[in-house]
Amino acid sequence: MKFLDQSKIYLKAGGGGDGCLSFRREKCVEFGGPDGGNGGRGGHILIEAVGGLNTLIDFRYKQHFKAGRGGHGMGRNRTGAAGADVYLKVPVGTQIFDEEYGVMLADLTQEGQVVMMLEGGHPGTGNAAFKSSVNQAPRRTTPGGPAEEMWVWLRLKLMADAGLVGLPNAGKSTFLSAISRAKPKIADYPFTTLKPQLGVVYVDQREFVVADIPGLIEGAHEGHGLGDRFLGHIERCTTILHMIDGTGEDVAEAYKTIRHELKSYGGGLSEKPEVIGLNKCDALDEELIDMLTKELRAVTDSPIVPISAVTHFGTGAMLRALLKNIDRAKRPPEAPLDYVAENEDWSPI
Repeated sequence: MKFLDQSKIYLKAGGGGDGCLSFRREKCVEFGGPDGGNGGRGGHILIEAVGGLNTLIDFRYKQHFKAGRGGHGMGRNRTGAAGADVYLKVPVGTQIFDEEYGVMLADLTQEGQVVMMLEGGHPGTGNAAFKSSVNQAPRRTTPGGPAEEMWVWLRLKLMADAGLVGLPNAGKSTFLSAISRAKPKIADYPFTTLKPQLGVVYVDQREFVVADIPGLIEGAHEGHGLGDRFLGHIERCTTILHMIDGTGEDVAEAYKTIRHELKSYGGGLSEKPEVIGLNKCDALDEELIDMLTKELRAVTDSPIVPISAVTHFGTGAMLRALLKNIDRAKRPPEAPLDYVAENEDWSPI
């Protein structure tokens, strides 16, 4: 399934049906009273967040959605049929913006959440409703309400517990494939990953979701390399896994580059708890690992876990470190400040 994280669509509710002007006509009934029925209401446009979806690809091939128009009222006090509603199913985590992309209209963060985007037109009134003691034969009716319409933007921000960030070719996709059943494209050149990937991770009889976004470059918060769109996918993450290539030229500078982008982007990304993964340690000896760890320790106080996604070295310790941050974020309000997960058998440097 192809990945699409934003789409512009056109919505139009159904107009209300008109009221009917009618009088009873029967044999032997000389003066039949008014019997014009009311119109039916127009169809609504509703958007529902459903599980099992992680892309907006369905809205690439169909962008126009119109609800049914309400039926007109008829004689013999018959009410017009209501217009058919239109339900749009989107992934959990979808945000809805106005046409100018300046105002967020809804944020669907829970499965089953439904928002009514456009209400169907109100039904018109038939002349039977205007009958009174002083007006036995009214000829007044009202038309149905007009059909509302609008353009909206759908933007998907993935719902995950942990987000993978780092420079291109830091080994994020390899790590995701090593700890989950996700099958991202893996190659030895930058920007192999072009779209976010999700993977479900199991550790100590627990599970959580990890999101891998394409590598970030300097200026990502300004949109360079579509970095601003990719960073949006980790806004909802509880913790961040900052992956650093241990075979790179300057691990401290690589760390500071990504931290600058997170802080410049905003959205609380720089305040999220993080775990640093010093990757590709299978190509390093212990002395060099210790030296690189000291370089990172000089610029951050976050936990540092040496790992190798290829040999699975340190992956268990990394997952437990992430799980610890996730549990702390989900700590009940009444829990003590030192609340941690039941299983945290890990020892980052």
